[in-house]
Amino acid sequence: MRNTNTSNNNNGPEDQRKKESTLTSLDSRFNQTLRNVQGLLKGRSIPGKILLTRRSDPLDESSVQERTPEYERSLSYNEAGSSDRLAKAVEEEVQSTSKPNNNTNVIKLKTSTSEIENTSKEVSKSAMGARATDSARVMKFTKALSGTTVILEKLRELAWSGIPDYMRPDVWRLLLGYAPPNSDRKEGILRRKRLEYLDCVSQYYDIPDTERSDDEINMLRQISVDCPRTVPDVSFFQEPQVQKSLERILYTWAIRHPASGYVQGINDLATPFLVVFLSEYLEGGADNWSISDLSLENISNLEADCYWCLSKLLDGMQDHYTFAQPGIQRLVFKLKELVRRIDEPVSRHMEEQGLEFLQFAFRWFNCLLIREIPFHLVTRLWDTYLAEGDALPDFLVYIFASFLLTWSDKLQKLDFQELVMFLQHLPTQNWTHQELEMVLSRAFMWHSMFNNSPSHLAS
Repeated sequence: MRNTNTSNNNNGPEDQRKKESTLTSLDSRFNQTLRNVQGLLKGRSIPGKILLTRRSDPLDESSVQERTPEYERSLSYNEAGSSDRLAKAVEEEVQSTSKPNNNTNVIKLKTSTSEIENTSKEVSKSAMGARATDSARVMKFTKALSGTTVILEKLRELAWSGIPDYMRPDVWRLLLGYAPPNSDRKEGILRRKRLEYLDCVSQYYDIPDTERSDDEINMLRQISVDCPRTVPDVSFFQEPQVQKSLERILYTWAIRHPASGYVQGINDLATPFLVVFLSEYLEGGADNWSISDLSLENISNLEADCYWCLSKLLDGMQDHYTFAQPGIQRLVFKLKELVRRIDEPVSRHMEEQGLEFLQFAFRWFNCLLIREIPFHLVTRLWDTYLAEGDALPDFLVYIFASFLLTWSDKLQKLDFQELVMFLQHLPTQNWTHQELEMVLSRAFMWHSMFNNSPSHLAS
């Protein structure tokens, strides 16, 4: 009996050591996998759709482990230092949802570790194709655009994570349905649409005030007042010729869309199109551009492209700009509900302080964040907007929730007056692509969690 007891007593510590060793091994494995994911993200922006994609078919291990020299460079080149904050934030989010708290969570830990390893492999595989190097991304876009007929769904997947600058004009025209997917018809359709815009300008804008109604005169006057106020921080938009082009585009659009007419904020929505389509004619940054360097024909084509793309964009959100702007009010309510579900302390604090979401979020939806972030980041943000297509209005709710909760801790320390001032002048002036990519990644994650489960957002 003594020997049996002694044996049992000896086995007890040994079993305990085995359990501890298993947990240590799993924990080490988890941390190593997390480091692998961080390593893949070093120097790269985070495409949320890549991070959260799951594959049912097994990955080729050799393609994950054997990296090309070009891929190795991509992990250390370009903004590697500034991406540390991004990797740390990813680590905190993953650890908060996946790391075990006690010995009873061994199975959960195994599951989480397996999922993150799959994610790591998926990031490797996807990064090799779409995000590993600029040259690889350009090759994918080139392939997508080179066929006789462009597959728009494939193009949307690529565009969601950002479009190479010089390809952006063509890709935006395709994503908005202004240019046809069939390349053989492209030139003919663009020529016809540009001539149609010229006819509209001649018919509605290039006429004396005596031929306009009082409402039309007032609307044109309001547009002429708003154009000089548009993107005041970018000197290019202060050129009189640029403001005149913007005025023609906005007034022609308003006349042809009498249900809404001109609404302040639409002037901001035209600016990304102006910058992107001007980049086809002018080199360098917008601060060095002068529209007077363009021929009258090129200016006319530029305006036409902006007009039609603005029209296509607003066709998908018409009730945002009709009387009382009910579409925006509906989305602001959805934003409030989403924030309540994601970050209840922030939601409760804002409610206790008497701050209504309409007081700050209305402008976000009205101008699509153009006034809230540095203008050099706007076109990247709009790559994702346009890639979303008809689903954009609903996805805006998740982007804006992610944007707001960037300052979750800060918001909970402010009183009403401080909240109002802070949200009107958000500290984004030094933002880079890293901060913007984090906002988009969180938005995609929350969209995946909540959009197909509406009951989660029910009061």
